[in-house]
Amino acid sequence: MSRDDWSRDDQRQAMRQVREGLIEELEGLYLHTFERLSELELGEGAIARLTQLLLRSREAALTPLRDEIEAPLITRAPSERDGEED
Repeated sequence: MSRDDWSRDDQRQAMRQVREGLIEELEGLYLHTFERLSELELGEGAIARLTQLLLRSREAALTPLRDEIEAPLITRAPSERDGEED
């Protein structure tokens, strides 16, 4: 089946899986980085600054991906007839 033959639902599901995989990879990367940071023999101030930068970076990287997964599905724009009784 080529991508041209995919239904909208198939495409949506594939994109969701890509996003979820990316979130998983990013979380692993940040966890590994925090672990490495704790092993460095830096002063508390330097570690605190780096930790804050990493936390901000992590939030900026993950939030849009999570928001997109949780976003409500809009399949079509409402028409003027929606909500009217015949």
